Amino acid sequence: MGLFKRAGKPESAPQGPALVGLSTLLLQGEDMIDQLARAHMSWGLGSADRWGLDQRTGVITWTFPDKTATAPAQILGSWSPSSSSWRWAWANESILPEMSRDACAVRDWAEAHGHDALAAPEVEADEQTAATLAALAVRITKATGFYRGRGARSIAIITFGPVTLTAQDGSTSSFKIDSE
Repeated sequence: MGLFKRAGKPESAPQGPALVGLSTLLLQGEDMIDQLARAHMSWGLGSADRWGLDQRTGVITWTFPDKTATAPAQILGSWSPSSSSWRWAWANESILPEMSRDACAVRDWAEAHGHDALAAPEVEADEQTAATLAALAVRITKATGFYRGRGARSIAIITFGPVTLTAQDGSTSSFKIDSE
């Protein structure tokens, strides 16, 4: 499929170290997503009653019966299963520019390294391709939190930072992962 071929090279050309580099980033990104999921499950990620993202404040909120969890967030992109497409947040007019800084960082990295597919505003994407794009983006941005937010027509791919947990009695605690 040519989705991740280097710029300026014919599709059949060997991709050598550039491909190995992207393959390594992909494996690292997939591993990061697995590790982040396991770590964030300790406070309940994946089991919330509902979630919401306020673009004006840049905060994602998960609501549980006994607490809420909030974190600063960024939108990487969105995947639409019905249209089999991925759109980067920076190319989506419904996403505020300040919510797409991580997506812009991926685009800038892709342009600097000649990976045109990672810099295209929208690409054809099945579930596996969307997972690949998300994993590469998580690795490139060194995200410390990752969430797939299901919406009515698409799945928002979101990164997030330190989590503040607020219990019903108002007490708070925090959960942070150091990316270094």
